[in-house]
Amino acid sequence: MSNQHHFSARVEWTGNLGSGSSDYRAYERSHTVSVNGKPDIAASSDPVFRGDGSKHNPEDFMISALAGCHMLWYLHLCADAGVVVVAYSDAASGILQELAGGGGHFSEVTLNPVVTVADASMMEQANALHTAASAKCFIANSVNFPVKHNPTVLCF
Repeated sequence: MSNQHHFSARVEWTGNLGSGSSDYRAYERSHTVSVNGKPDIAASSDPVFRGDGSKHNPEDFMISALAGCHMLWYLHLCADAGVVVVAYSDAASGILQELAGGGGHFSEVTLNPVVTVADASMMEQANALHTAASAKCFIANSVNFPVKHNPTVLCF
C-alpha cells in the first residue's frame, strides 16, 4: 500500500450575474464544490464577506474538517483500545482574524467533543485518547494555528 493518497475537488463559481467581476458588488460569491462520485455542495462566502448565509463557506469546511478528522481518529483509537463509544458529538468553533489591508487567518479552532462510553471504567482512557487523536489528525497536522480540545466524557 502506498503512503501517499491523492484527493481532488472541483470548485465552480456560479455567481456571475451578467457582468462577471466587473465590480465588487456586481457578483455573487456562490459556487459549487464537487467531488467525483459524491453529492455537490452549494457554497458561498460568509455573509460578512457578501455571501449567502444559507450556504456553507470555506470557514465552515475548515472547522468541520478539523472536527471530523479528530472524531475519526478518536473512534479508531478507542476501538483499538477497547473503549466502546456509543455517542459522539462536537460543537466546534473557530476564530478568524482579518488583517488590515485584506486577507486574514484562523487564529485558533476549539473542538468540544462530548463522548459517551458504554462503561464507567472506560472514562479515564476515553478522555486520554483525545490527546493521541489530536497528534494523529491529518488536518490538524496541516494547519498553522492551535487546535484546542475541551473534551467531555460521559457514561451511558
